[in-house]
Amino acid sequence: MRWHKRLLVAGIAGVVALAASACAGGQVRGAGGTPQPSTGGTQATQSTENDATFVYAPNLDVVTDWDPATSYSNEIIAMTSIYEGLTRYDAEAKEVRPRLATEWSSADEGKEWTFKLRQGVKFHTGATLDAEAAKKAIERTMKSGGGAAYIWSAVDKIETPDASTLKFTLKYAAPMDLITSSGYAAHIYDAEALEKNEDDVKNGKLDAGTGPYTIDSWQKGQETELTLKAFDDYWGGWRPEQYKKVAFRVTPEITTAWQLLQRGEVNFVQRLNPQLFEQAGMTEGVQAKQTPSFQNLLVLFNTAEGPTKDVRVRQALQHAIDYDGLVAALKGSAQKAGGLVPPGLLGHTTGMEPKQDLAKAQELLQDAGYGPDNAELKLTLTYAQGDEDQKLLVTLLTAALKKVNVTIEARAMAWNAQWDRGKKGDQDIFVMYWFPDYADPYSWFLNVFRSADEVSFNLSYLKDEAIDKAIDGLPQLTATDQLAADQAYADLQKKIIQDEAAVAVPYVQTYQRALTADVLGYVDNPAYPNVVSFYDLKPAS
Repeated sequence: MRWHKRLLVAGIAGVVALAASACAGGQVRGAGGTPQPSTGGTQATQSTENDATFVYAPNLDVVTDWDPATSYSNEIIAMTSIYEGLTRYDAEAKEVRPRLATEWSSADEGKEWTFKLRQGVKFHTGATLDAEAAKKAIERTMKSGGGAAYIWSAVDKIETPDASTLKFTLKYAAPMDLITSSGYAAHIYDAEALEKNEDDVKNGKLDAGTGPYTIDSWQKGQETELTLKAFDDYWGGWRPEQYKKVAFRVTPEITTAWQLLQRGEVNFVQRLNPQLFEQAGMTEGVQAKQTPSFQNLLVLFNTAEGPTKDVRVRQALQHAIDYDGLVAALKGSAQKAGGLVPPGLLGHTTGMEPKQDLAKAQELLQDAGYGPDNAELKLTLTYAQGDEDQKLLVTLLTAALKKVNVTIEARAMAWNAQWDRGKKGDQDIFVMYWFPDYADPYSWFLNVFRSADEVSFNLSYLKDEAIDKAIDGLPQLTATDQLAADQAYADLQKKIIQDEAAVAVPYVQTYQRALTADVLGYVDNPAYPNVVSFYDLKPAS
């Protein structure tokens, strides 16, 4: 992310995939008994009240930032159950659904939006949600300027005509119903409580959301890093069979996560490699589920410093990637990309599918003063620790470049360390996943390729005034003329990928999950990558 952003990128991700059904490709194979739960078991048999704990096995640390205004990483997998927005995107129906808002309308050609709030909603702090509290939360997020706060950039002012009504006046037309469904920065929270208890928030001792779960304990750096418990006064109510407890057990090695799942010690593994996913589909007591995704892999090249400052070197690196071989080796867990924008989103293009061309790569390197007949070119590359798919990319790229006298010095890193290094510009190639903040492609362009004085996720360090101007015009164009917006996205992708060669996009992920067979109700929503809606689940009787 997108984990990405983001740590989700290392799962990520996220991160976010257009699923006709989250159970598409899902299957439970075999016959016989299910695995027995370990001590303190996660698969308690349902009686009148479910006391089982749902255990999620992420491969990276869960929380980097507890503040709902600035959170922009792995914590989406937990915070989406703690905090809620005005709306939520239904990827199956391709529609925005009510959440804390029950209805909404727009006027003045998309420059005015009115949302009616749900009644009877309590914050975890005990305060009651009303329009003034929602206004304070959004304005606090806007003021923070951190994370994905940019989603509110169209807002000129927010008014509260009455206790249940929020009215947005915008500087320019924007799809506010979609924006308010964002997995980041759209959270409605008790701003006053957060401001009065900043240390408790920072240390994971307090949250101020409205969601079905609240923080039980957070132990940074521990294997079971985070546990959540049911918020008794949740507006949606509780049924006896629902999971009232959730635990996040950090398991960096995918084979270890798979073993824990087989033993019933964890309930959900967010990603398996193709071999283990195939095995999962034939394993008693395990559900294997596969769905498309909005999450893609980005190979970002340093456009500002070092050998890759030369566009010919960047283009050579693009041509050196074995795109077809990589997708084939991933055996169904990825589809070849066609530009920056995944299928299912505005701006997706056809005809931009990349191909390996080692002869062209060698020609470009030769022109730049490198290649077989010149001095060896050494390039540094960082990628996500524990991500087998990224590791495969690096292995194939390293082998291909060796043939043209280029050596890749690759380093697998924990996300925070990789990101810190990236923000210093201290590598030639940065590998990460990306996914949209809401179901729209704007996030790739604004966050990853618009220039900024302080580097955050623009890890190609691209600076181009014409590209910046075109990116800035995307939201209004999307709201007023989607055909023109679609063309603008296509033009930008050609500029960024082909002309500037700032990035290579090898593939779009296909999510391959594994769950214990006793979990019912799981649906994958690509708009919220790697998020499990624990509230919708229950164990089998």
